[in-house]
Amino acid sequence: MAGRIPGGPGGGRRGGFERPKNARRTFARVLGYMLRQKWLMLCVLLCIAVSAGAGVFGTYMLKPIINEGILPLIGQPLNSTTLAPLIGMLALTAAVYLVGALCTFIQQMVMTRVSNRALNGIRRDLFNKLQDLPIRYFDSRTHGDIMSLFTNDVDTLRQALAQGLIQLVTSAVTLVSTFIMMLVLSPLLTLLIVLMLIVMIKMIAVVGKRSASGFMAQQRALGAANGYIEEMIEGQKVVKVFCHEDAVNEHFAQLNEDLRQAATQANTYANIIMPLMGNLSYVNYALTAAVGAALAIAGRMDLGTIGSFLQYTRSFSQPVTQISMQFNAILAALAGAERIFAAIDETPELDEGYVTLVNAVIGEDGTITESEKRTGQWAWKWPHHDGRLEYVPVRGDVTFEHVDFGYDPEKIVLHDLSLYARPGQKIAFVGSTGAGKTTITNLINRFYEVPDGKIRYDGINITKIKKDDLRRSLGMVLQDTHLFTGTVKENIRYGRLDATDEEIVAAAKLANADFFIRHLPQGYDTVLTADGANLSQGQRQLLAIARAAVADPPVLILDEATSSIDTRTEKLIEKGMDKLMAGRTVFVIAHRLSTVRNSNAIMVLEHGRIIERGDHDDLLAQKGRYYQLYTGQFELS
Repeated sequence: MAGRIPGGPGGGRRGGFERPKNARRTFARVLGYMLRQKWLMLCVLLCIAVSAGAGVFGTYMLKPIINEGILPLIGQPLNSTTLAPLIGMLALTAAVYLVGALCTFIQQMVMTRVSNRALNGIRRDLFNKLQDLPIRYFDSRTHGDIMSLFTNDVDTLRQALAQGLIQLVTSAVTLVSTFIMMLVLSPLLTLLIVLMLIVMIKMIAVVGKRSASGFMAQQRALGAANGYIEEMIEGQKVVKVFCHEDAVNEHFAQLNEDLRQAATQANTYANIIMPLMGNLSYVNYALTAAVGAALAIAGRMDLGTIGSFLQYTRSFSQPVTQISMQFNAILAALAGAERIFAAIDETPELDEGYVTLVNAVIGEDGTITESEKRTGQWAWKWPHHDGRLEYVPVRGDVTFEHVDFGYDPEKIVLHDLSLYARPGQKIAFVGSTGAGKTTITNLINRFYEVPDGKIRYDGINITKIKKDDLRRSLGMVLQDTHLFTGTVKENIRYGRLDATDEEIVAAAKLANADFFIRHLPQGYDTVLTADGANLSQGQRQLLAIARAAVADPPVLILDEATSSIDTRTEKLIEKGMDKLMAGRTVFVIAHRLSTVRNSNAIMVLEHGRIIERGDHDDLLAQKGRYYQLYTGQFELS
């Protein structure tokens, strides 16, 4: 290839077959979910036993049918009296098989219900656990890896529970019971079967080893091809802009050829196993028949025993084949279950806070009374260790005191950071990418804990405030807006779930989003899908601002909130934003300096340190970094 177009595996887990690290422990946990329905499981086990027993008993009935039902009739007149023993044994055999078939049907129905309920519990526990995990967990994993837990791993486990596990247990029961009956009928012929079985297992091991390595190569090639397809589809505009269609096709052709070769090698050996087992079973059958005939001629075995044993021989190889086929599938399912349980076992987000946010009624004399209804006023409910209960009005006074922080303890992002925001002030952060601006807002929300230094909120160390209550007091508009599948009204109401329709409309008007919303096909009832793909980026951002407005928080964080809005639209919402920010403590992160001119204080950050601070005029007078940024002598990266 003349030139390789960048691209490779996309999101999600790709790669070859994985075995569980601790199959026994993982299986025990999966079994625990299934045993929550112990009576249904008992029913399944009983049906398996009856079904397997019916098959084994039906095969044994060949012996009396031949010896006592057919052979005595040779040369005898056929009438109701002479045929009665044969008819009775045939009727008994048919009834046994009918009961076995009925139990198999019941077993499949019940097991489907058991497996789906178990998977329901696993998915629920997994999803609930993800809600309790800290942001750090999601920052260290791709969305594809997390989604694969719910898709690939759960689906693999579903197939194993609904089909593979039952077949494995049924085959094992059939194998053991058949072997016992073979020993009862003829220990000598059973020895011959065992020797032949050893040969079959050796052959399967040799072929299976080559097949497994082939499938690993196939999965790697499949992951590379699927990832490349995913990446190229997402980047179609870029491909077409730079006219790289031919190069992309050439690279995919190579990946596709690698996949073909790997798949051919893998499936060649995989497809050999069944014919090989089938032919070896025929050889086994022929040898058993020959030896049995010799024993019959010598008078050491009757014909009924030979007929019954030969049928056992045919049915003995089938469970062996099924066990060998299902074993790897179950191990793969357990590997997926192990990854699921690893996520469930992750340490949840710790919260040792005890200060809560409550609705309050503040009297003229400053007395604070807790209210069960929304009043538009808030207070911190602060129980002290001496039993005293203190109510502190929520003012939005935020202070950083000598804060050091790094996402990796070895790499400090913020160095000895100290700043304050008085109630109602607008504090702006500007600086290059990676300077630590967003990190500051992450620490205010307690997405990460501060290892050194303190952050106080209305004089209270934020580690004492319950995280949920802390975050309810903060409104946040992110640069990367996320809209959920649902109506426009529902997406705005996400800021406060008990908001009325009138409050939603008022918030939209405040954000200047009402105009474009009413021009949507169904207005506020327009359904948004695919993260609001049917809206422009600016419209999506306006909805995010409206969502923050309906929450009506005392502290507002705007992380590049107007980055996706053009200058004209920015002018239109400026008044609304001023109304939204009025009376609130506001933290603003912005690349566009025009949005921070009216800030009470502007912090210029570089490499996790505040290098300049002051209002717009003060910083221009200093003629430092801010002056260079504002006059265009230096650009933010």
